[in-house]
Amino acid sequence: MASAIPLIGGIPAGPELLIILLVLVLLFGANKIPKLARSTGQAMGEFKKGREEVEDELQQMQGDEDSAVEADSTVDADSTVDRDAIVDEDEDLETEKETSA
Repeated sequence: MASAIPLIGGIPAGPELLIILLVLVLLFGANKIPKLARSTGQAMGEFKKGREEVEDELQQMQGDEDSAVEADSTVDADSTVDRDAIVDEDEDLETEKETSA
């Protein structure tokens, strides 16, 4: 059975890593590499923080929707409807329509 060779390798090691480091030193200079690494780390930290905030907001929104659905689906035992008041209001509306016409 032939082993599959990936077209794109994994993490560079050995000579590849040395070549990459040499190119970085040539491009940015030895003094700027630590600053570049530090700023990259800070940017990654800010991105992670922002992602976590968005995830928390989404979870809160989902929790709010769940509680709203529960509130809509449950009926409060103390809530009553005054059917006589509704009938009286309907009669008053009908009377107003008749008198205005």
